[in-house]
Amino acid sequence: MDDTNRTIVLAKRPDGVPEKDTFEIEESDVPSPEAGEVLVRTLYLSVDPYMRGRMRDAESYAEPWAVGEPMEAGVVGEVLESNHDRWDAGDVVLGDLHWADYTAASGHSLTPVDTDLASPSAYLGVLGMPGRTAYFGLLDAGDPSPGETVVVSGAAGAVGSTVVQIAKRAGCRVVGFAGSEGKIEYLEGELGADVGIDYTETDDYREALDDAAPDGVDVYFDNVGGPITDAAFSRLNVDGRVVVCGQISQYNDETVASGPRKLGGLIATRGTVQGILIWDYAPRFEQATEQLAEWVANGELTYRETVTEGLENAPDAFLGLFEGENVGKQVVKVADFEG
Repeated sequence: MDDTNRTIVLAKRPDGVPEKDTFEIEESDVPSPEAGEVLVRTLYLSVDPYMRGRMRDAESYAEPWAVGEPMEAGVVGEVLESNHDRWDAGDVVLGDLHWADYTAASGHSLTPVDTDLASPSAYLGVLGMPGRTAYFGLLDAGDPSPGETVVVSGAAGAVGSTVVQIAKRAGCRVVGFAGSEGKIEYLEGELGADVGIDYTETDDYREALDDAAPDGVDVYFDNVGGPITDAAFSRLNVDGRVVVCGQISQYNDETVASGPRKLGGLIATRGTVQGILIWDYAPRFEQATEQLAEWVANGELTYRETVTEGLENAPDAFLGLFEGENVGKQVVKVADFEG
């Protein structure tokens, strides 16, 4: 074990798009776990779009980070020292920990990771928060039925790629928006989407939806917001459902743009719009993880990861989310898993 612990802190609150100087690496001694704590060596950490909201000094569903304090993320790590009766050295665990090489964490805040089932990093993606978000967001809020049309924005990302597959498994026609030719090939090939729409090559999203979803949209799973969402609203069928999961196209905006006002259209369609926050489903997390794990094990659910090597490159991995650089789940590999 190294003697030095690197921790990435929020150096300042960004205006608009964060830059490299938004982050700063600090060095300190490796922490010692106190009573009830364990020392965790980070193997993989997650970077996610919602973290942009935590960089603002504003009320949100996630508590803002303080300037000068460590960034936090979902982390899969190995227990090195334990002062908690549940954990032993060598255990692999999941928790919300620091962007750091090492974190001393409460043993009660951690959950076990089964490395025989999947790679440790999968518990930050398909078997973690993104997978659960897709599972509950689509099946509970979207409530798809066989034969319906499901449209997914951000369809090649961590949540969207899982939504596409669960929707196909439910017997739906699936249309996915993504931002490159390679991502469209991924959607239509590996994930089984009926139609992929490259939004970077599309001038008229409504026309594209008319071609891809000629019978209209029954469920729209929204990860992006903006003009794609405006187009999807305009093509909702009667009793259509909109699941609002994310709005990544607007996270760096300092002001909220006024777009087309769509609520009036819901009168005619009797449509519903529901925002989802994964923590509301915490009592049912085990249910989702067990089902997702079963689908992964039998090959019914596939996943991809974009892996950035090195803790020092975590800021680049985070910033790349807003440029659409990732396919599947973006994770940062901090240390090798030798288990």
